[in-house]
Amino acid sequence: MAGPKTPTVYELDQPEKLQEVLKHDKPEDCTPCRVIGATAFMGLGAYTYYSGHSQLKSQHAKILASKSIFGIKSRQAGITTIALSLAGLGFYRLVN
Repeated sequence: MAGPKTPTVYELDQPEKLQEVLKHDKPEDCTPCRVIGATAFMGLGAYTYYSGHSQLKSQHAKILASKSIFGIKSRQAGITTIALSLAGLGFYRLVN
């Protein structure tokens, strides 16, 4: 009756193949964790969009009076870009 084979020193000295290590190293991520994380990012994106645009409306006259190189349109584009990036991160968190 043969027992389990004892590996040789040579076999133990060889590094494991990267693909085998990565196959066993998948992170465990539960569905509720994904949903909560995705909701947080998407909610932050929505909050950034609405809050940022409402602040721009309230500060419209001051921004125009300052004659800054960054006018209303560029600030709106910046806020919208940040909001869409956060919402995109939320979607990415949900599917990956």
